Amino acid sequence: MKIDVDRSFLEINTIENLKQSKSPGPNFKIIQVDPPDFQLNKFFYKQIGRKHRWIDRLAWEDKKWIQYVENPRIKTFILKDNNNLAGYYETIRDLDNDHCEIAYFGILEEYIGKKCGGYLLSEAIKRLFEEGMSRVWLHTCSLDHENAIKNYLARGMKVFKSEKINVDFN
Repeated sequence: MKIDVDRSFLEINTIENLKQSKSPGPNFKIIQVDPPDFQLNKFFYKQIGRKHRWIDRLAWEDKKWIQYVENPRIKTFILKDNNNLAGYYETIRDLDNDHCEIAYFGILEEYIGKKCGGYLLSEAIKRLFEEGMSRVWLHTCSLDHENAIKNYLARGMKVFKSEKINVDFN
């Protein structure tokens, strides 16, 4: 089955353009997964991605997951509500250019609508600029949650490229 998909690439180039979102509550915290734990990445990828047709990593065996998360350019952060997992993001750093891609970003379904997405994204962007990045970017598409692009734009990101693609889901 082929589906037409709108894909948008967004970026933010200075912390001054960041429109921060407040924490959803005092019990929420963001922590880096260190040491890397491929099981956490795999869990979030499958849980968040199942409604949005994230399929590129479904065929990965554990060895490939481990190699991915242990790459020093990759960092994973999780949002916790007390001891409960609420969301995550993965970054891929381009240290030669001081750029960083937010490769995957998502909130678990039970936390959608609770201001977690805006908070997690604004904290991700802020941390990356504080680490010396000069550009933070990501891409989203019409298969992602309907509020995804709204959140990215609300945080001060700008679309720098849009395209229509035809995706085969056989």
